[in-house]
Amino acid sequence: MSSTIAQPRRHIPRGEDFLLLSPSWQAYAYANVDAMFATRRIARGADAFPLSRGAEIAPEHELAGERRGLDDYIQRTNVAGLLVLQGGAIRLERYALGLEESRRWSSMSMIKSLTSTLVGAALQDGSIESLDDAVSRYLPALHGSAYDAVSVRDLITMSSGVEWNEDYTDRHSHVNRYSKSLGDKVPGGVLALMRSVRGLYPPGSQFNYNTGDTYVLGALLSAATGRTLADYMSGKIWSRFGMEFDAFYTLESENGQEIGGSRAGMALRDFGRFGLFLLKGGVAGGERVLPEGWLDAAGSRVFALDPQTNNYGADGYGYSWWIDPDGAMVAVGFAGQTLYVNRQADVVIVTLSCHPQPPFAASYDVDFKAERFAFKDAVLRQLGV
Repeated sequence: MSSTIAQPRRHIPRGEDFLLLSPSWQAYAYANVDAMFATRRIARGADAFPLSRGAEIAPEHELAGERRGLDDYIQRTNVAGLLVLQGGAIRLERYALGLEESRRWSSMSMIKSLTSTLVGAALQDGSIESLDDAVSRYLPALHGSAYDAVSVRDLITMSSGVEWNEDYTDRHSHVNRYSKSLGDKVPGGVLALMRSVRGLYPPGSQFNYNTGDTYVLGALLSAATGRTLADYMSGKIWSRFGMEFDAFYTLESENGQEIGGSRAGMALRDFGRFGLFLLKGGVAGGERVLPEGWLDAAGSRVFALDPQTNNYGADGYGYSWWIDPDGAMVAVGFAGQTLYVNRQADVVIVTLSCHPQPPFAASYDVDFKAERFAFKDAVLRQLGV
């Protein structure tokens, strides 16, 4: 018999199961990432960038011959948080599934786009000399690996050419081996995995979505700047632009390297503020953070894609941004997380969700991609775009 005194304790799912959770556990886990993994704070500044509130929109869309309103969309697509900004004003803000205004929700892979934006900041301040620099120039630990031939540009465009399996349903895939290493908090575990992969294609020649590439990118940024990724994000954007709440990066191990490509935690309105930072041209605190022309390059179609072959429905990929068919830049994350930034229309849409995953998805008679595009179009119509 155990000698431990019985105390009330909160159950936390295993980190290695994070991508394989049932719908019953998704919302709980996505709002408690900092209890599942090691994290590092991204500190806010003294003052929050003010968001005014405009007239609320009530978008309706038609799909499969049925007229659906906002509440239908939230319920059908398991939305936890929804924010629409136009010209810096909030036009719609909703919370569900236990999410609250101050609660940080898992970014999933949306953080890839935010991390890649820091490459622009590092170019602007001279920490990185060129996008064509070799990865191993900044990360000597990858000398002798497939990454010897890979450039910074190849990393941010998901074209490293290294072998990588991103199948979330296969427990032995690269991405789930990466996920298990994070859950077990193994020091150096992810970098060891990245050293082990072999090169399959010439770098820069083919697009292959690779969460490991963005881990390497985050480690490269830390090495190039001499700062933790969380501190660099805080100093360049988070505190300077005026985010409302602290955020966090997840770490590979206690006090270890940040994970640049997944599982950061941020509040709904601060995802929106990041979009506004981009709408304002990458300027924060009256200073240019991103180089001139960076956003045009980041939001261009470096690789053309078939919208049918990716979960979002993008027709291109830029600097770790998916490109919407309407030209908007979109940060996309597992299970329905999206940050849509339409620079031409001055619109930001943030959606935080719990889309069910296999095998549970088979019992949901919902076309999430079709619902998302129909709702987005309805929002833009309401905004007069």
